Amino acid sequence: MIVEGSSALKAEQGSKHAEMLSYLSENDSYWLLNDTWRADVEAYVSSGIGPVRSPNNAVVDFSGFHNTDLKLEMKYFLLYELKNKWKTPVYVQSVLKTAIFLISERIGSDPRISSFVQCPDEDDSDELDESVYEAPRTQYKALRKQVIAFFRDFYDEREETEKDIWYALRIAGIKLSAALKREQPTLKFTEIPEYYRAMVKRFMKRLIIRRSWSYCRETLMYIRYFFKAFYRNGYSDGFLEKLNRQDVEKYLSWVAGDYENRNATFRSKAVSFVRSWLDYIQIAEYPQAPEQSIERLMFDDDVPKRERVADTMEKVRYIPVPVIQQMDACIEQIEPAEMRPVYVLLRETGWRGTDVMNLRYDNCLQYIWNAKENRSVPYLCGEITKVGIPQLKDPIRDEVAEMVKLLAEEAAARSTIENNPDRYLFNCYEGKSMGLPFSKPAFTRAVQKMIDKNDIRDADGKLFHFKAHGLRHTRAMEYAEQGMPIGIIQRLLGHCSLQMSLHYAKVSEDTMYQKWKSTEKLNLFRPATPPPRKTADGDGLIHYEKVRPTLDAVRVPFGVCFKPSKAGCRRQTEQCLECPSFCSTRENMVEYASEIEKVRSMIRIGQMLGREEWVEKNKEYLERLLHMHEELTEKGIVHKSGSMREA
Repeated sequence: MIVEGSSALKAEQGSKHAEMLSYLSENDSYWLLNDTWRADVEAYVSSGIGPVRSPNNAVVDFSGFHNTDLKLEMKYFLLYELKNKWKTPVYVQSVLKTAIFLISERIGSDPRISSFVQCPDEDDSDELDESVYEAPRTQYKALRKQVIAFFRDFYDEREETEKDIWYALRIAGIKLSAALKREQPTLKFTEIPEYYRAMVKRFMKRLIIRRSWSYCRETLMYIRYFFKAFYRNGYSDGFLEKLNRQDVEKYLSWVAGDYENRNATFRSKAVSFVRSWLDYIQIAEYPQAPEQSIERLMFDDDVPKRERVADTMEKVRYIPVPVIQQMDACIEQIEPAEMRPVYVLLRETGWRGTDVMNLRYDNCLQYIWNAKENRSVPYLCGEITKVGIPQLKDPIRDEVAEMVKLLAEEAAARSTIENNPDRYLFNCYEGKSMGLPFSKPAFTRAVQKMIDKNDIRDADGKLFHFKAHGLRHTRAMEYAEQGMPIGIIQRLLGHCSLQMSLHYAKVSEDTMYQKWKSTEKLNLFRPATPPPRKTADGDGLIHYEKVRPTLDAVRVPFGVCFKPSKAGCRRQTEQCLECPSFCSTRENMVEYASEIEKVRSMIRIGQMLGREEWVEKNKEYLERLLHMHEELTEKGIVHKSGSMREA
């Protein structure tokens, strides 16, 4: 069956056709001009896909497509999947190679079909030649379905959040970093069961305007896994509404098995993210939400523990001191020169590379009055999209501020609504990336070339392998080593929690030793002296002149509190009468007598009102007061730690 109306379709395609041509024209039009994509070409690396490690130099062949429009669509689909990391080059060139050939043979040679949207929904894999093995037949079936769904959404003119694939750049109000704009990110709902797809879209539509795009993408990934896990184990449409505890226990076992060899954090998120999603749709009374309360379905201890802090610390990569010193000395050798200010700002602030690339020339520099220095000091200002901070302000040195000021003035002079609509400080003013900020991979390559040129090596004698995030880790360690409180480090780095800052704020062994060495000597090796003798029972007085200088002597009801001067009160919610630091003498007898009468009066009132709990607590208090009164009458002074009070 062929969908009619190809002429009407072509009239609708218009700008979409031009968009595909532009996309395939990148990397010197390699993808557009070549009908065979080889595994050993530089285009894979320069386009951000990465090097292709294929053992047989595999080739993707599009020569079987006789219709140029179909060929264009197939190329666009595969390149888009590769760039967004949904398919790997080796998988496309090795596993899908036969499936692509079968599509070109079955669909690409049919003169009646000019677009994949004209293909019928019915599966035609049974019509393939009997010589085609089961694996290629299955791959053909899956690929055909994906391509058709992709282009039906691609040509769909509905509101973006109503489609099955959401293109981030077409959605207003989302939190998207400048770096992500270069990737043209999407959210794909095609693998969510159609029965639940509208419900998941409704949930994600709310989420994308509140949280970062990367968080939304991760959330959708675990929701997608949740449905896949149940459907592959025999569940069908309608299972979510009837979800029970036994079903959840099965899900927990599937997660444990599927993520057995993955980081512990993945296992944790596969439960915690799903739990948050189910909790919300139930509170919001979605029609397809579970009928049973989430509190009875998923318990707190169902969520697996995340990766240990010690394990996370092992992944933090600090740049060794000798290496970072050499790099700082060679800043002027970074080429192209426009990458040098990026390095300076990353070293000065410890921000993420994407945060620096996201700076805007019209609001990235502010001067705020500082009373201590009696002047306005400069602050670097920028939006931190990853954690949703609308404007992070970090102080910077005057020479760095002067550099930012000059960059902002230059950017303002060069920018127009066409070449820099978002007012980026580090903007590309021409070429395919016009209107986008510098790319983080381009910056990394520029610094790595400088390292190679100056032969900067690590402790193993190998050329140092630079990663931009290493500058952030290193700056955090420098902050910690210089004694900066962890709360301020969190603020400067733009972390949403202290726990995240602790991952980075490591102190080197040298600094730890120097700090330890500067602490007060404990003088443990000294002649033993006998403990002081107890105060005579008949004395009945406090020798204030002999109280240790490290102890307070604070007047409290019924006596004096001798607690360590640097310690807080441990008994704030209890009676001082039970505190080892509390001291009472015969001087306080009148206070005790008065308090005893007050408590007896409270007991009588409580008995009249029938307040048994009130009466019981006051009786316990009265017993302690009477006991203290008797002790003072007999001994004259009560102090549990009295022998330790005097020096």
